[in-house]
Amino acid sequence: MRQMNNPQDSTFYETLFADAARAGVYRLPHPHHEILEIGAGHAGCCVFHIDLAKARNKGDLLEKIGHAMAFPEWFGHNWDALSDCLLDMGWRPALGFVVILKNVEMVHSRAESDFACLLKIFADVADERRSEGVPFWCLVDIPASKFPALLSFDVTS
Repeated sequence: MRQMNNPQDSTFYETLFADAARAGVYRLPHPHHEILEIGAGHAGCCVFHIDLAKARNKGDLLEKIGHAMAFPEWFGHNWDALSDCLLDMGWRPALGFVVILKNVEMVHSRAESDFACLLKIFADVADERRSEGVPFWCLVDIPASKFPALLSFDVTS
């Protein structure tokens, strides 16, 4: 793998987001959001912003995600249906996908097990998509102090 060492350059993120082998669930890196999104777009990734500020439980999580990602009408608003939709994004064709979860601290503290389940589903989808050669990234905007178990987004390797 080639060394990528300039996260202020959108070509860094273009190369990164095109790499299905590195895709997964990570803490959103700061402060390079705009450049990150430009790079994702150049890599052919569809970028979704999901604001979870008002989410309080599983139902709210599924509603916010389904709306932000424009899931089809058949979306069943349960964990299995979420996984199914994420694994078959035929209505949003792209070379890869980047999901940015914003304002997650409240739902993480109010519905910790639901939030953990959500991240597990995103990780499982990333693994499945990786086997298909499709990069699937989930970037979570939460400080390390609030959720230390979440992997940091390593921009140095």
